[in-house]
Amino acid sequence: MHGEELSYIRQAFETNWVSTLGENINEVEAQLARRLGRSHAVATSSGTAALHLAVRACAVRLYGEPDPVGGSLAGKRVFCSDLTFAATVNPVLYEGGEPIFIDSEYETWNMDPAALERAFALYPDVKLVILVHLYGTPAKLKEICEICRRHGALLVEDAAESLGAVYDGSPTGSFGDVSVISFNGNKIITGSSGGMVLCDDPNYEASVRKWSTQSREPVAWYQHRELGYNYRMSNLIAGVVRGQLPWLEDHMERKRQIYERYRQALRGLPVSPNPYERTRAVPNHWLSCLLIDREAMCSQTRTADRALYTPEAGKSCPTQILEAIASLNAEGRPVWKPMHLQPLYQPFPFVAAEEGLDVGSDLFARGLCLPSDIRMTEEQQRVVAAAVRACFD
Repeated sequence: MHGEELSYIRQAFETNWVSTLGENINEVEAQLARRLGRSHAVATSSGTAALHLAVRACAVRLYGEPDPVGGSLAGKRVFCSDLTFAATVNPVLYEGGEPIFIDSEYETWNMDPAALERAFALYPDVKLVILVHLYGTPAKLKEICEICRRHGALLVEDAAESLGAVYDGSPTGSFGDVSVISFNGNKIITGSSGGMVLCDDPNYEASVRKWSTQSREPVAWYQHRELGYNYRMSNLIAGVVRGQLPWLEDHMERKRQIYERYRQALRGLPVSPNPYERTRAVPNHWLSCLLIDREAMCSQTRTADRALYTPEAGKSCPTQILEAIASLNAEGRPVWKPMHLQPLYQPFPFVAAEEGLDVGSDLFARGLCLPSDIRMTEEQQRVVAAAVRACFD
């Protein structure tokens, strides 16, 4: 927090605009639309709510008015990024659809265009793709957008983690037919919660705005023709976001410095930082991550709720490193567990670039997220890096 946030919260409080209308909401929607070059923005109570409305809007465009019970995707398949948080995929189930998980590739850890192309060959009826920019790193948008175009598929762009990141000169969140960002408490810009739906089509915007306010019809009494949701952002939350927005570039620069300090401090170890396409992409470096070289992995076993490892000189694993970081009263985490390995989603199909390949599972086995808070001191970061180094002694 920087101080401006509190002034906008106080303004909402003192003018008695504390619900889901007010100047802060209007200003945040306008600023985000301008920043991302979109015609429309709708503020929501969370990034997950934004994703749900984005998926529903695309589904209605593709398949017509939904069955209120079965959902807008009843009986339909959707291609989804596999290495991500469950919030990306859950809206497909909310709407009665069937997710098909598309494997990652090593160059960005994001959806593999080759796997997506193979998925369309296997499931040519699919008309909706949900793409994630993992840890603030842009996916290969040129290839993925072209594949979607050739197959007549709409793209929901989950830019929840990548606000501020740029691909080929354009901001992430500007590529999807409908795009989403998040202001959750851990994001590069936060409102403590909140999200945003962005689009260029006024019909998408009108539907999303209506659904987010319980689908009330514009009459004097409460009348409803469609299923709706209580998904609008509070004017108080919008005040926090409004106060944070001028600091986005500052936060990104601090994140970049954290990434570079880790990269330098861990040089010479059998590890590599989370990668990105240096010729086309500028990440926001939301989280700095590590991938341990295969030959430097000690034995590690994970069950549904436990992780065990066997120490070995000169080698380590995510579990050992995360325990070392936790001993400093700092927080690290494994990278996302792929959706196709999650108990809830194991019954659904998974498609890799070629039979037998599973990049996401490999990244999960060898990868971890390092402490990346912008208020970390250089000394705190040095101590974390020293703890990582000691794991390979």
